[in-house]
Amino acid sequence: MSKCSADETPVCCCMDVGTIMDNTDCTASYSRVFANRAEAEETLAQLSAKARGVESEPCKITPTFTEVSDGVQLDIDFVFCCEAETLIFQLGLR
Repeated sequence: MSKCSADETPVCCCMDVGTIMDNTDCTASYSRVFANRAEAEETLAQLSAKARGVESEPCKITPTFTEVSDGVQLDIDFVFCCEAETLIFQLGLR
């Protein structure tokens, strides 16, 4: 059997969750171009509702609307209080 580091399980060499999720990445970002602002705002409302369903503390949601040649680009940053919530939110979008 090979030697594993302190953060690994000797049987399967699985990593400890704390090694992977250390709360350094608590931001989920979203970007898409829509035909019009109404569609972008509808998506913002839907994604915000999903984020509110995951949060344990208020998620900071920062949307930016930019007019582009083929419509409106929506960029959103969702900043959660912990990386686990960020991961749960991202997996819920798949």
